[in-house]
Amino acid sequence: MNGHLEKTAVSAPLSRLHWLLSVQTAVILFGSLNRLGSWTLDYVAANAFLRWVDFHNMLTLPLISVTAFYLLKLEIERGERRSNGRLPLLLNLTFIIGLYLFAASYGSHETTNYLHARFCPAGDTTDLCRIVIFNDDDFSHWLFFAGFVLINGALMLLQVVFPIRDAVGWRDTAVLTLNGLFVALGIFANLGFEAIGLDLVVVLGLAVLSGWLLWRNGRQPLLVYYAVAYGVGLVLTAVYRLVVSA
Repeated sequence: MNGHLEKTAVSAPLSRLHWLLSVQTAVILFGSLNRLGSWTLDYVAANAFLRWVDFHNMLTLPLISVTAFYLLKLEIERGERRSNGRLPLLLNLTFIIGLYLFAASYGSHETTNYLHARFCPAGDTTDLCRIVIFNDDDFSHWLFFAGFVLINGALMLLQVVFPIRDAVGWRDTAVLTLNGLFVALGIFANLGFEAIGLDLVVVLGLAVLSGWLLWRNGRQPLLVYYAVAYGVGLVLTAVYRLVVSA
């Protein structure tokens, strides 16, 4: 009986972590459907200030995602703390700064992306369209990648600072791997079929960081998840592009 209670106490945090990672998987799936489907192209209001695709990408999906990120951070911090210094505080500040940049990027991108698609056809070089296109294609992307790196890098390092004391079983590893594979498919969809730029550098950097941390610290849940997501995503992209190029 005592052994059963102890096992339940240990597995409960991982169960919550699996659910929170599944929320991120769902956001990725709905985000793809939202962008690719024609059912979200109608306008939100009579004044046509945004389409539903832009509205969901700017508010609904990011709000769900950042809430799950925050709850995931709280779950990680339930682990056994290794550092008594300022590192946890610095990582939490990094996480908060990343959240702000992440949110600012969506606010900048979705509005200007809508204006770009509706009012600035290819070849339009007016000052207004030049500014809209820069915010859509460049500035908002810089904000997004900065926020994305800070959030995910902070979470991985927090997992090292607050490790799971007991060994992660193969069943939990399988669930973490499954969630990571969905993210890998999302990465492949972006890198495999679109022009590659700063996103490749970001994914490569996070793949190297997660792989190195996994090698140094063992099978910690979030490290497994990120190593699979970014590692497999990069491999799929490389194989596809090499086959297509050939």
